[in-house]
Amino acid sequence: MRLQNITPSNTFSTSSVPSGNRAIVYNSNGDPARVLSAVSFPELSSPPPDTLNIRLLLAPINPADINVIEGIYPAKPHPDVSLSQSKDLLVFVGGNEGLGEVMEIGDGVAGLQKGDWVVLTKAQTGTWSSAKNVASSDVLKVPRQGLSEVQAATITVNPPTAYNMLHDFAQLAEGDWMIQNGANSAVGQAVIQIAAAKGYKTINFIRDREDVESLKSHLELLGATHVVTYDELFDKSFRAKVKTWTGGKDIRLGLNCVSGKTTTLMARLLGDSAHLVSYGAMSKEPLSLPTSLFIFKNLTCHGFWQTRWYSEKSLEERQELFDTLTALMRDGKLRDPGHEILTIGRMESDDSASERIRELVAQLGRGMYGKKVLLRIEETA
Repeated sequence: MRLQNITPSNTFSTSSVPSGNRAIVYNSNGDPARVLSAVSFPELSSPPPDTLNIRLLLAPINPADINVIEGIYPAKPHPDVSLSQSKDLLVFVGGNEGLGEVMEIGDGVAGLQKGDWVVLTKAQTGTWSSAKNVASSDVLKVPRQGLSEVQAATITVNPPTAYNMLHDFAQLAEGDWMIQNGANSAVGQAVIQIAAAKGYKTINFIRDREDVESLKSHLELLGATHVVTYDELFDKSFRAKVKTWTGGKDIRLGLNCVSGKTTTLMARLLGDSAHLVSYGAMSKEPLSLPTSLFIFKNLTCHGFWQTRWYSEKSLEERQELFDTLTALMRDGKLRDPGHEILTIGRMESDDSASERIRELVAQLGRGMYGKKVLLRIEETA
């Protein structure tokens, strides 16, 4: 389905004249399908001391990125001073996550060289661009050997979220059980794979759909022990089925990104002294739990936000986490997420690129993509 051309409410001076680089930007919050534009800008100048110039290879479009543009996400973006035409018109580059290749290094930068792959560690610095100057303290090196561009570009949000939720709350051992909803999400699929690598057993909930059996088979191939629809969860006989699966062993960890009634029912499956960790609310409904779970089962509830984890950890701790995840990826235990790549071509005009990106985010907003989408913005000719 092709959308009609949507005119942005705040336009930038765009041109079909090649300028070297391009970024997807906005200067006010609102509907991404209206406020986003592509803008060309000149080649980067030589990097100042303690900074480096990077070429962005791939940058995911995550749901949180859309929320940031809408102005409803807690983390706020940093304006791009080099693109802002005046103090009264700040320009923000979209994107929080992405993979860059080092092009040029400023004085005082150690441990990096031209051609290295890096990911940005400072939140909301804008990754939907072909190139960027960044502080050396705001990047971490990732190995090129054994990793795909997609794996490296998506390593800072979803896999760390999955890994930390599996390890920071309940001390699971091989053979222990955990349960999650939103199991077909990027985080959910990472949870399945990391849990399988650790020997944990998983019960995974998904929405019913036309191709549900195909989706179940895909998640089982990733390592899911059981995959169940929410409709099955509402069946009164389901709790007895779960006890049969687990042999009566307590389920010690639950992961929630949906909330609402289905999460209430899922929480009832948890065992004694279990932990329920919430990292999203896709249903946009509140999380409601029976008091009895706290009194009689000693349930503990937590919230998890990967951005906060990064803000509380040292650079060394972040690097250790990335090393662990890259090892899982190189060993084939953590695969590329299902994805599509949108390429903004080097010969494409800013007007054409603007129309394509607005069309894409409009479709994402209507849930028309079942896969993760990544941007590849080529340098202009």
